[in-house]
Amino acid sequence: MAHFAQIQNTIVEQVIVIANETCDNLPFPESEPVGQAFIASLGYTGEWLQTSYNCNFRGTYAGVGYTWDGTDFVAPVVEPD
Repeated sequence: MAHFAQIQNTIVEQVIVIANETCDNLPFPESEPVGQAFIASLGYTGEWLQTSYNCNFRGTYAGVGYTWDGTDFVAPVVEPD
């Protein structure tokens, strides 16, 4: 499965999953523009970046609330109470 994070103002707003076949079974980074085109064809707008569930690229798997620093996804810092 291919995972894509929607980025708005450097913050991950949502993560969706699409079938690898939809990305022509291509490896990253070749799969990213194919997946982005598919997402756009569904009517989703905005910036979508591929993220790796196994943390194979872009630092870590993107989750809602994570930050995109232009190179990697960064987990939010949780302050202790």
